[in-house]
Amino acid sequence: MSQLGIGFLGGGQMARALASGFVKAGRIEADQIGFFDPSEEAAQLFLQQVAGSRLLASEQQACQAELCLLAVKPQVIPQVVAQLAGQIAADTLVVSIAAGISLDYLQDQLGTTRVIRVMPNTPCLIGEAASAYAAGPGATAADSERVEHLLTAVGLAFALEEHHIDAVTGLSGSGPAYAYLLIEAMTEGGVAMGLPAEVAAQLAAQTVLGAARLVLESGQHPLTLTDQVTSPGGTTLEGLGVLKERGVRTAVMEAVRAATERSIELGKKEG
Repeated sequence: MSQLGIGFLGGGQMARALASGFVKAGRIEADQIGFFDPSEEAAQLFLQQVAGSRLLASEQQACQAELCLLAVKPQVIPQVVAQLAGQIAADTLVVSIAAGISLDYLQDQLGTTRVIRVMPNTPCLIGEAASAYAAGPGATAADSERVEHLLTAVGLAFALEEHHIDAVTGLSGSGPAYAYLLIEAMTEGGVAMGLPAEVAAQLAAQTVLGAARLVLESGQHPLTLTDQVTSPGGTTLEGLGVLKERGVRTAVMEAVRAATERSIELGKKEG
């Protein structure tokens, strides 16, 4: 078997989303993607979602690819890296998306310095990811360029210092769930006011999508855009007043903080 372009160690939701996104964007052919996951269910889902990819026989085969992507939960990282220690091919770049797991830990345990830590999010499946990455000292400029080339194919990507990655985890890594909660709440509010459920759901989702696109494409601050749709004594002002009264802004900020701190805790626990 010729050397794979990308070997995924783990075939879960994020691995499938990234692999699908890379293939859809034309960054790699599906037959150049291999993966290993001991779960038969996860393996079948990967094969279905990334048609043409290869199911590998072991973790070791995944780490012989040109790029080995560690897509396992941080709680099982110690077990995984113990099995891979000293077996990473010299020409293999290791990329980890495990929340909280530091570059130092991965380098020490795997015996390689060509490591890059990435925090993506699931909208990569539709080319709308918000990702960040931090390169270890042994990663080359070409390594960083390759990772950025992959990530920008599925959304935005930012090169950052590693100490920022936990905050990225708390903000954009966990952020889709915050947005889903908002969409769900807006939908339920619409239904409570008499809208059909399907219509309310689509209106809510499209409104969040449109607002986000306007922020990105206009380059204007969210507060400026808020002012543009808020008239004195109008409906928007009334709704914003309730959100302020209920502390929604503070709650969201605290959610980002809590998720960031959890990412830091995972790193300390596993590292």
